[in-house]
Amino acid sequence: MAAQPAERSFDVIVVGAGIMGSCAAHAAASRGARVLLLEQFDLLHQRGSSHGESRTIRATYPQPHYPPMVRLSRRLWDDAQRDSGYAVLTPTPHLDLGPRDDPAFLASVANGGATVLAPAAADAPRPAWAEAFRVPDGWAAASSELGGVMKATKAVAMFQALAAKMGAVVRDRTEVVDVARKAGEGTTTTIVVKTANGEEFHGGKCIITVGAWTSKLVKSVTGADLPVQPLHTLICYWKVKPGHERELTTEAGFPTFASYGLPYIYSTPSMEYPGLIKIAMHGGPPCDPDGRDWAIGPGEDGLVEPVARWIDEVMPGRVETAGGPVVRQACMYSMTPDEDFVIDFLGGQEFGRDVVVGAGFSGHGFKMGPAVGRILAEMALDGESGTAAEAGVELRHFGIGRFDGNPTGNARSY
Repeated sequence: MAAQPAERSFDVIVVGAGIMGSCAAHAAASRGARVLLLEQFDLLHQRGSSHGESRTIRATYPQPHYPPMVRLSRRLWDDAQRDSGYAVLTPTPHLDLGPRDDPAFLASVANGGATVLAPAAADAPRPAWAEAFRVPDGWAAASSELGGVMKATKAVAMFQALAAKMGAVVRDRTEVVDVARKAGEGTTTTIVVKTANGEEFHGGKCIITVGAWTSKLVKSVTGADLPVQPLHTLICYWKVKPGHERELTTEAGFPTFASYGLPYIYSTPSMEYPGLIKIAMHGGPPCDPDGRDWAIGPGEDGLVEPVARWIDEVMPGRVETAGGPVVRQACMYSMTPDEDFVIDFLGGQEFGRDVVVGAGFSGHGFKMGPAVGRILAEMALDGESGTAAEAGVELRHFGIGRFDGNPTGNARSY
């Protein structure tokens, strides 16, 4: 078989240059692999799930298999910031609120090692920022040290730059339309990646991290239905009431926070827009990533009004809800039925362990990007992830096979 041109042949081809793909490309390139990172749109575009000003990091999860991955990722964030020479993560405390009898809240506090705060009326030490919250009757609040705000787009750019510095080839405006396995000489095989403009790239291994486009690409490549549903969601920034602007900032030590129950609310401190604070609702309606309605209007009240009611109940003295959010930004989730990730080999007779998929990060994966990227790279290069095993990350929870005959996968009562 004739050798492929050097610029067309790679050890690992990563399809999709959001946070997961960029981290995977960086991890593989750091191993000395020849890496190609492909993006269908412009680099750092705003059409997927990895753009924007901020994401949170926390270790408080009701599922025990996430805290080890978060802690691993936190170390890898530090490593990448050291190597790049600049920061993308601002550490903060983290606060969880929820009904005292809510199973998800209780499990999150336990798994994340959070400390339940004394009630406001109690004669016990409390952080100054706790006074910003009016905890409802029957609720509790718990704080933890592992929190923080990540500059999302800046973080993706950082990992792309680090990957390129280590020799990875990064190409945008290159839509992948097919991934196939081709037999070579003897027992060797090659993964052939075809693009919409007719180009072909050849790789020893392939990592697919295309976010909301995962189901479409996997369906076209294998004919299989991978249950990753894109959702339209809305990021809302609300006006901080006069006199409290600095109180709710990262500089003042204000925490990221999450509120359990229905709806699930999350927030980052006032940071990217002075005088505004991001408070938003987890979830949203299904959407087609290739046919989204970009209009920001009354149809999204279902993602705004519940947040306003929560603010009026829990933070009435600090945040203004009259007139609605000052800034609204559309985004997408890639949701699995159980909200657990997909990190697995594509498998089957066609691909075996030569193609790895990372998908379905369900609105909570960005913080774990460096850990997921390293795991995907190790799976592609080694057939397994030694880092995951060493860190206590149990990958069995993220297998594609969990949906076989069980459409809800790992879904729990909470």
